[in-house]
Amino acid sequence: MNTQPAPMGSPAATLPSIVLSEGASAATSPATSPAIARTEAEAATTPPATSPAIALPEAEIVTSTVSEPADAWSQPVAASKKERMKRFGDAIDAIRTRAEAKVGPEDVAHVKRVNAFSRAMEVIGRVLIHVSFEPIGFLAGVGALWLHKQLQATEVGHTALHGAYDKLAGAEGFSSKTFSWDIPIDEEAWRHGHNVRHHQYTNVAGKDPDIHFGPARLTEHTPRKPLHRWQLPFMLGVLAPNFTFLMNLHFTGLNDLYFGNGREEQFDVLPDRSWKSVKEAHRKALRKYVPYYLKNYGLFPLLAGPMFWKVLLGNWMAETMRDVYSAATIYCGHVGEDVAAYPEGSRAHGRGEWYAMQVEATNNFEVSLPVSMLCGGLDRQIEHHLFPRLPPNRLREIAPEVRAACQAHGVAYRTASWGHTLKKALRHVRDLGVRDFARAAA
Repeated sequence: MNTQPAPMGSPAATLPSIVLSEGASAATSPATSPAIARTEAEAATTPPATSPAIALPEAEIVTSTVSEPADAWSQPVAASKKERMKRFGDAIDAIRTRAEAKVGPEDVAHVKRVNAFSRAMEVIGRVLIHVSFEPIGFLAGVGALWLHKQLQATEVGHTALHGAYDKLAGAEGFSSKTFSWDIPIDEEAWRHGHNVRHHQYTNVAGKDPDIHFGPARLTEHTPRKPLHRWQLPFMLGVLAPNFTFLMNLHFTGLNDLYFGNGREEQFDVLPDRSWKSVKEAHRKALRKYVPYYLKNYGLFPLLAGPMFWKVLLGNWMAETMRDVYSAATIYCGHVGEDVAAYPEGSRAHGRGEWYAMQVEATNNFEVSLPVSMLCGGLDRQIEHHLFPRLPPNRLREIAPEVRAACQAHGVAYRTASWGHTLKKALRHVRDLGVRDFARAAA
């Protein structure tokens, strides 16, 4: 894919190609077409963000009387819809411009404070796990170490790797190209698979690698097979407690190599089965796995001498807590019977439609600020997908504006409690495992 850098302040700098089908060409009018392609840093997103708690019923979908079926984006655009989408794009661009103008020292100070707190929790947690002789001190250590791991994965790491702090004075340590997060997922592989592929082509079959994972089928556009009957137990009992380990298999291409993706093309990440591709996939996976697990399951337990088993147990518990919490966050993002999933060849016909596709393929959920920070701001998943490089506090600020713009232009904005959203996602996963799913046309 060719890249065409664009300045941070312009919509082109943060929007992917509006053409979402293989071989299709993007519209060329600058008034309606975002940049055709971006570098990884430009495609990057911003994590830890939370928006002010909004009092909502158990489940609320903000929409108007205007509605289209999930595959409407692959159909010719009616004049009235085209005008409505243009106005929607203008409204979202205006929100972007105001938010980006505020990004600066306050955001750098925020990530530095969170990172310092995280590092302090790591020291406290590891010391307590090592020296405790009773359950309370041991569990306090596990909890502190989990806080560190969770914040590094989400509020700090996810945000930094999306490029939120690139080119900000004083934030050089959080540059998307050089930042190393304290989880076992290769940064380079993640930036390409997540920032470039998933964020540009959210829930588009044949483009978004995250609509399936091994035996997990997350939209109806991955063909159903007998093994999918067991996908809900797999996601709860295998994927969730080993989330980061298995995500590294996914992003580096080893999952493609050994298990396929459930579709005819087989590969989401690997270009082919050549020795060069296979060797590169293993190199990326192992360069993260080896030092990470040697540190957590080798070095620190050995430092405890005869109590190595206690440190090993504590590290495993903190690791598993982070994985389960992260999985419960991620599962909510783009899964549900009422969440748009686009067939292969779907494309947006302008900036406004691309924005609308992102919103309607995404769920928000409502939590308190501390919980949101531990989710990395992904309770504001809609805003995150519209403005991938905005820092967390900016996503919190703009959520009410985005919601209002969606309501005014007939774009479904879904938000509910975390429990309701997770239940909805898991119910859909269960249903996709046992039957083919057909969406009713509006």
